[in-house]
Amino acid sequence: DNRTRGDGRAVECSGLENRRARKRPGGSNPPLPARYEFRRAASVARRHPPEGATMVAVIVILVTVVVVVACIMLYNGIVQKRNRVDNAWQNIDANLQRRNDLIPNLVEAVKGYAKHESGTFEAVTEARAAVAAAPDPQAAMEASDMLTGALRQLFAVAEGYPDLKASANFINLQQQLDETENRIVYARQSYNDCVYLYNTAIQTFPGNLVAGVGHFTAKDGFNVADDSVRD
Repeated sequence: DNRTRGDGRAVECSGLENRRARKRPGGSNPPLPARYEFRRAASVARRHPPEGATMVAVIVILVTVVVVVACIMLYNGIVQKRNRVDNAWQNIDANLQRRNDLIPNLVEAVKGYAKHESGTFEAVTEARAAVAAAPDPQAAMEASDMLTGALRQLFAVAEGYPDLKASANFINLQQQLDETENRIVYARQSYNDCVYLYNTAIQTFPGNLVAGVGHFTAKDGFNVADDSVRD
């Protein structure tokens, strides 16, 4: 194809000139296919997300972090309360063992003056063995209540023997047993307080949700069941 300039010379239009002619200002470029337009719009959206969407994402992340931290704090708090319950029981158990260690010497001291009180001695011995063989804390405390009652009967027997009451060995044993009994009473109350706090933590919202996931179960406190101990 040839065309003529103003000076009469013909110039061949190359393919490059044709392409430039299609891109001249004021010319109309052919539209892109729809799929390319969609991809370009998505790419722009990823590079420049809307301000509202960014704020929503930040809020979701913050709420998630707060919930996770709260759950961790609740779980750790329940574990600490459960550990306090276990520690309180260990304190009781140590005093029960201390009392059991004192009883044989006490029984031997009383036997020297009241050999005919075999029934009282047997009751003390059996109750002491029950405390030592208890399979769990509840059974140990029930046996301990029985032992406390049997010891009171033993001290009642000793009241009838002035020489026994005046014995330095008997007086020392009695003082140590009284001190140990007081420790057991105090430790029992401390245990019950720890159990109350622990049970409250796992039975009230939102701790009950964490307790269900962590398989925390309620614990029983100690009640004085033996009437002789209540007196």
